[in-house]
Amino acid sequence: MAETHDAPLSASQKSRIRRLSQPKDPEPGEEAGELNIVPFLDIITNVMMFVLASVSVTFIASIDTTPPAIGGKGRSDVATKALNLSAFITTQGISLKTSSGNVAPGCQGIGAGITIPMREGGVHDFSAVTSCAKRLKNAAPEFKEETQVTITANPGVEYGTIIDTMDALRKDGEEELFSDVHFGVAR
Repeated sequence: MAETHDAPLSASQKSRIRRLSQPKDPEPGEEAGELNIVPFLDIITNVMMFVLASVSVTFIASIDTTPPAIGGKGRSDVATKALNLSAFITTQGISLKTSSGNVAPGCQGIGAGITIPMREGGVHDFSAVTSCAKRLKNAAPEFKEETQVTITANPGVEYGTIIDTMDALRKDGEEELFSDVHFGVAR
């Protein structure tokens, strides 16, 4: 291998290296320097704040139900022997109705009137609703298999009253009464 000796650079060579290593001025129409993205980020942040402020959030409580069917669960021969219990919640009390007709006041047979009227102080008697539902379910052997009840409320009845009525009709302690609750529409 041959040895190479580095010869010192001449003044013109040094000048040329200095000139080529200097940054060039940009030509007209060319951008120079770094891209400034701060204004872009400001715009994106403002747009996101506007979108978040204009989004409306709605909380909905729902109860899954299925449409009512004639008779109890799994029964097809009970069209004439079905209880078909319905509860109508009014501002005067709770009225129960079966396929035989309206349940009389005090849960005493068939007759007109509010089955369980409001107690003094304008409070619904949910324990009386439970005992009446139990009495109706045990009235005939073919009613024992029924699990469906339809609840309808008049306008102005509070949501909590509907839920309390539903709970009163579902079970008596540990005993299941009408676990399949359906909702009707008041006209």
